[in-house]
Amino acid sequence: MGDRLDINQIFHLNGKVAIITGASKGIGKELAKTLAQAGAHIAIVARNKEQLEEAAHEIERIGVNVLPVPFDLTKVEDTAQMMDGIYKHFGQLDILINNAGINVAKPAEELTPQDWDKVLDINLKSVFFTSQAAGKYMINQKKGKIINMSSQMAFVGYYKRAAYSSSKGGITQLTKALAIEWAPHQINVNAIAPTFIETPMTKPMFADEAFRREVLGRIPLGRLAKSEDLFGGVLYLASRSSDMMTGQTLVIDGGWTVW
Repeated sequence: MGDRLDINQIFHLNGKVAIITGASKGIGKELAKTLAQAGAHIAIVARNKEQLEEAAHEIERIGVNVLPVPFDLTKVEDTAQMMDGIYKHFGQLDILINNAGINVAKPAEELTPQDWDKVLDINLKSVFFTSQAAGKYMINQKKGKIINMSSQMAFVGYYKRAAYSSSKGGITQLTKALAIEWAPHQINVNAIAPTFIETPMTKPMFADEAFRREVLGRIPLGRLAKSEDLFGGVLYLASRSSDMMTGQTLVIDGGWTVW
């Protein structure tokens, strides 16, 4: 059965290096803190340099090495160089969390080509090229964990989500494709698919009581997700515990997709 994991060490990431995109605020920053608390050194990637540095100071208090990396993920021609800088700083790359994402909430008939490209470029295209850049180092190491942020909208339809749902459906399939191709190198590629998450950024959206009731009516557990609802799944996929799991999307949706 192999080496038995100590239950107290099962989710520890001591000595690992984790990269989290879209980590200057919100869910990305909270995920970075979670992995840091598990012992990982952290590279946080986002466009806003000032917010990144503030986030880095918060994470550093946990007692790990933190590297803020200001970078526009849509500049895919520069992604390999960005990843090379992270590798040179830490000397290894063990975990990549592709968290950055956006939505343009418009009826399908009103979406412009610019809207479509904006969503697909950050939600899908950048995920592939960031994974490609990290994957080269993981292939050389013969190990690695890639975690993509998908969504329940990869599996169900919803209003004003044509571009977003397309991008997240693509993430689920990209996860499977990379998992198959990189399995010989012992690289695990999985995804997390949450429901609507209650954050400061989504709070204005849920100020619309009709919308809030509509969403809650589709979640059997009767509440919105919180950032901490993702922590266990992410730690599982980032740690040794998930070494035999690849190509899967872990749905954390309160039961929405069970209907």
